[in-house]
Amino acid sequence: MLEAFEILTTSGVVLWSKSYAPVGAHIINSLINDVFIEEKVVPQSASANGILPAFKKEKYTLKWKRVKEFNLIFVAVYQSLLHLGWIDKLLENISTIFIDVYKDQLKGNRTRITTYKFDAYFEQQVRELEDNTGSVAEIHAVNTGEKKDPLVSSDNGGPPPPPVPGLVKAQHQAALAGATSDEATPPATPDTSRSSTPVTGHLLSGKTGPAGRVSRRARKAANAGTNASSGDEHSRKGKSTPKASVKKMRKWDADGFADEDDGTILDYSAPAEDAGTAALVVEDVSQEDMGHRTGKGQFVLKDLGDEVHNILDNADAERSKGAAASGVVGTGFNAIGGFFRNIVGGKVLTEADLQKPLKAMEDHLLKKNVAREAAVRLCEGVERELIGKKTANFQSVDAALRIATEASLRKILTPTSSLDLLRDINAVTAPTTKQHAPRPYVISIVGVNGVGKSTNLSKICFFLLQNNYRVLIAACDTFRSGAVEQLRVHARNLKELSARESVGEVELYEKGYGKDAANVAKDAVEYGAANKFDVVLIDTAGRRHNDQRLMSSLEKFAKFAKPDKIFMVGEALVGTDSVMQARNFNQAFGTGRNLDGFIISKCDTVGDMVGTLVSMVHATGIPIVFLGVGQHYGDLRGLSVPWAVSLLMK
Repeated sequence: MLEAFEILTTSGVVLWSKSYAPVGAHIINSLINDVFIEEKVVPQSASANGILPAFKKEKYTLKWKRVKEFNLIFVAVYQSLLHLGWIDKLLENISTIFIDVYKDQLKGNRTRITTYKFDAYFEQQVRELEDNTGSVAEIHAVNTGEKKDPLVSSDNGGPPPPPVPGLVKAQHQAALAGATSDEATPPATPDTSRSSTPVTGHLLSGKTGPAGRVSRRARKAANAGTNASSGDEHSRKGKSTPKASVKKMRKWDADGFADEDDGTILDYSAPAEDAGTAALVVEDVSQEDMGHRTGKGQFVLKDLGDEVHNILDNADAERSKGAAASGVVGTGFNAIGGFFRNIVGGKVLTEADLQKPLKAMEDHLLKKNVAREAAVRLCEGVERELIGKKTANFQSVDAALRIATEASLRKILTPTSSLDLLRDINAVTAPTTKQHAPRPYVISIVGVNGVGKSTNLSKICFFLLQNNYRVLIAACDTFRSGAVEQLRVHARNLKELSARESVGEVELYEKGYGKDAANVAKDAVEYGAANKFDVVLIDTAGRRHNDQRLMSSLEKFAKFAKPDKIFMVGEALVGTDSVMQARNFNQAFGTGRNLDGFIISKCDTVGDMVGTLVSMVHATGIPIVFLGVGQHYGDLRGLSVPWAVSLLMK
């Protein structure tokens, strides 16, 4: 499989990199030195038409594409015993997309200081190319009894963590500096902000490997290097160590509500001034990466799938025609169409003719994480569409099956009401009638534990700040330890970002722990109205969807806070349990009050297995409003129905 991918300038500055496995820095340094600087090695296939050059070093093969107009080199690294036929296509597509997205920065003088957030584009292309080629790698080397690869760990903790990007870049620069020491111009100092992996200390860190997994060894090293607790800091400074405090046990009544506390402080974190650490610098978020402004000045989010496909289509018109001719379906769906090969032209399709292909389609959707009942319903819609249709030839039947399936998927995913959140906010905050005084627009975020409610709330807040709204974040998770502190950090970072860009205002409303969340939410809304905030974003505690005691408190919460929108955060990787989660939360707010939309988080971790989108919408009829595609404030996208359909039908 692909080991690493780097985008660097011809002077050796790494603009962006992606590592799936530990690859020594000397591998790419050898390519730079032996091929580009000293020209000691003639790369394989350098003169072959349509084949990109290759360079072998130790057990790796390096393929690259050079774009002389922008002085860029795109390098892909994979193990030589594998034959990855899609690497050339990946290099061609990635170079086209990267240059199209960042052409202004590359032509200007900001090439080295720009932060290139390219993970989402790259992962989308890798998924598509792997799927279209069947993800099959041919092994060209036999086992010769060589020693075990020292980079592969034998324990359950997995391989050691990848090298630090900053170190790799520094070594690139050192290699170039040694080769060009006679030149007057010294090599540029490497800047870690150019890497796709964020600088250590940022609140929302980037992924360290495929699906963001971190090895046991990396976690152990991180834990060993963490700061001491507040008690240890006091003792090191010579202050008297306070007597160990025992956390107060919270009492719950029969309705699932917590008793009001007696004023005991449950925040055990050290204040910033006691910790003695300076505030961390928040990484800038590029508006161009996140979305664009309309002619009316509104900031709207991008659709990832449409964006990437439009770039590739515009770059190569002939290739786009070929892709259109083959349709959006891939090898998995074409295999389903194979069941029609025994159907002669001019035959009217019957239920018996469709039984096997529809069963194959159902199995295909289950593999994409679609719940069984949703898959069955979709197949029933296709069956109704095709029964009685007269065939002309095999291709027409295959096309009819594809069109009917797309229509059923679009019918499920396409919302039946408007999802224009900005228009709804403007209608409430600036009413045109005298009967309704201006008030803040209230949005509440709910979901099970650990799905990313606070993180996605912060992303929505940043999106609203781009539209110059005054936003109040209400910390209504009064149960989970650290929940208030987490939002406090988010609010601080969002304040800094909004101040830099001169957009919007944000403030945090908190009352600590142990309080009744419904009362805190009600007070927050009143505070927002009194201080002329445009939007109130309410964070809530995570709760298991099958715990009736915890779910029952949501009805009181809805009555007290009276939110205009209630969004549930669901994980793209949760699987078929998403159906019960969606249904239970949709019914938890009392008679006449339901969810208003879904936010699907962690969409960048599941590849083309996006069936959770279909399952949750099918179970409730509630539309999907936002998709989370990363761990930064700008990693929020709107749902592109064609993009989701194309992934489901591959």
